[in-house]
Amino acid sequence: MKKTALRNIILFDDNEVRRQLLPFTYTRPTAMLRVGITTIGEKWQAMLGEANYSYLTVPYLKKKFPLHVRRSSNLMVAGHVIPTPQLAQQVLSLQLGEALMVGEELIAFNGTAHDYDARHYTHVQFATDIPLIVKHLYDIFEYNAVVMAQDFERLTAGRESQPLSASNTIIGDPSRIFVEPDAYVEGAMLNTHEGPIYIGPRVEVMEGACIRGGFAACHDAKVRIGAKVYGATTLGPHCKIGGEVENSVFIGYSNKAHEGFLGDAVIGEWCNIGGGTTASNLKNDYGEIKLWNYASKRFERTGLQFCGLFMGDHSKIGVNGMINTATVLGVGVNIHGSGFPRNFVASFQEGSAAAGFKNVPLETFYTIAERVMARRNIALTDVDRDIYKAIYNISDRYK
Repeated sequence: MKKTALRNIILFDDNEVRRQLLPFTYTRPTAMLRVGITTIGEKWQAMLGEANYSYLTVPYLKKKFPLHVRRSSNLMVAGHVIPTPQLAQQVLSLQLGEALMVGEELIAFNGTAHDYDARHYTHVQFATDIPLIVKHLYDIFEYNAVVMAQDFERLTAGRESQPLSASNTIIGDPSRIFVEPDAYVEGAMLNTHEGPIYIGPRVEVMEGACIRGGFAACHDAKVRIGAKVYGATTLGPHCKIGGEVENSVFIGYSNKAHEGFLGDAVIGEWCNIGGGTTASNLKNDYGEIKLWNYASKRFERTGLQFCGLFMGDHSKIGVNGMINTATVLGVGVNIHGSGFPRNFVASFQEGSAAAGFKNVPLETFYTIAERVMARRNIALTDVDRDIYKAIYNISDRYK
């Protein structure tokens, strides 16, 4: 019996949206952003099922995130759209030449690469279930509570949690706590009144930690002794937090291990926030917040009153750092010393508010990145080096 070929599904970047989501999309396709528990791409894969998946992104990322195109038919899916089961079924039902839209926003297209590029559709369907669409940096934490609850239901459906030790204090519905195998949770206070709590494989929640859902810790994450965590907060793989954290998303492999406050924030990979560092999420005058926008190259109104730190991959903040409300740090930024640095620091800059900033040589950046990644037994590859070199050259225009 002839085996049916798997679908070819391509998670595509919308070029304008990708620019809006810098600095995080400097180093990854949009679908690799984490919202809720899993990345957007992982949600699509869970709902669309087994297939050949690849990415349509900027040229310098293609070696790490390759593109596989078929001549006849490709299912093109927007990497910045958060799927629901109903939306995924509509995507799977698309016939050759058909597109799925929300207003003028393309959600998916089934057809050839040429017709996709030309926006040539034989028929247009409109989504019956309007999805959340990530278009701004702050959408990541603004949507986190809702998406986390959806992810929790999907990931835990029909499964049984590992039992919690009696040393823990549970406030609220215990069924809203799910603990994966090999996790360690002892002497913690867990409150589910405002959202579920998901504890991934090999996660460690230490004694005295207070966690108010929604909360998710992906595999190998750590919550340190006495941490105070408010929802909706997500720890990506191998992240470590302490102190006070509220409504923040850590994409992965980053640390805020000590005292200090972080709220309404998004932290990339391989970042470190020094002990005692506090990042403001509210202006003293309680006014509307403006945020640096890479696409327009200026500060734009957000309509938000609460907005904290956005920290690109491989950025660092030294001990007792002070970060202004709505600060954007690019890739490879190193902040130290006293005082508040400006609200936007371009990629590969090092310095302080008092002494000013200077360029970080690329070889210096590579040396530091190698040391940081080696602690997790991950190597900085030649492909990674080429990506950071491309970002280094691109980001010059913002310095």
